[in-house]
Amino acid sequence: MSIEKPDHHDAELALRTYELRREPLLRDARRFLVAEFWPKTYADVQALTRLDHPNNAGYRQATTYWEMVYGIVRHGIVNPGYFLESNGEGLFIFAKLAPFVDQLRSDTTPRALVNAEWVATQLPEGRALYDVLSQRVRRLAEARRS
Repeated sequence: MSIEKPDHHDAELALRTYELRREPLLRDARRFLVAEFWPKTYADVQALTRLDHPNNAGYRQATTYWEMVYGIVRHGIVNPGYFLESNGEGLFIFAKLAPFVDQLRSDTTPRALVNAEWVATQLPEGRALYDVLSQRVRRLAEARRS
């Protein structure tokens, strides 16, 4: 990455992404994806991508928000370690969708969740955070099945 040490520009972007997360519609969409949406099969994800699904707009809003945020990281605009300290929620959502991402890309767009996947797999700080979050997703999903 081109930015080795965080500076005030990194802080400004981190604060701005936080401000955007507080927008009521985005907050509701994020809450749904984090707390309520627990896909067991690709059919669960596929249903959410249909325009007539009641949570489709929220799904699109939240996932594209995190794609934008992780694009800032992927393209070297911010210090990745600093930025990911307060922007891991998108990786939690990605962990829920990762088992279905190939089919999702085939059915929707090949660009679906590419920035989240890049952060989760190509960035050392992202890999470390994703490992923790994907384990948490697995544990929570298993507890819901019990």
